Amino acid sequence: HDRPRERVMSEPMSESVSVLISLLTSADRDTRIDAAERLCRAGEAAAMAAVPLVRACGDADSEVKEQAVAALEELGPPPTESLESLVELAANEDHLVAYWAITLLGRSGKAAANAASILAERLGPSSDPAVAERAAWALGKIGPAAAMAVGALQAATTSSNPRLARLAQEAVSAIGE
Repeated sequence: HDRPRERVMSEPMSESVSVLISLLTSADRDTRIDAAERLCRAGEAAAMAAVPLVRACGDADSEVKEQAVAALEELGPPPTESLESLVELAANEDHLVAYWAITLLGRSGKAAANAASILAERLGPSSDPAVAERAAWALGKIGPAAAMAVGALQAATTSSNPRLARLAQEAVSAIGE
């Protein structure tokens, strides 16, 4: 990893983000790591990379995953056009992929109302605890537009996981039921 990392600045940021997105799926591990690192440094300018970064959380290489997570931590709400893909990724079997898809849906607030049913499913006992907690948090961020999930949230308020129970109660309050 001692090679210099140049930043693509001569081209418009959106174009360089597009290039970095394509590099996230490179066969070369170091190229994927570099692309994720550079997207992390781009911060919110990398918003259009939201879905590819979430997918990169399922990479076989732990360092690629780590850099993708770091980039996602710097990202604000994803672009509206990515919400449908994020809803699909919220159902992913890979816990890290699902967690970050759900996080971005929560950051979208009421714009992610169509995610309420998959988020309600992710509250169940078969879900990874961190994924279930994140789903409860996201439903609270969606607010009243997630009213269809209140039954699942109320069931989660009795969870033996105290954090999930608290987040579910907060979400029920935020939805206003």
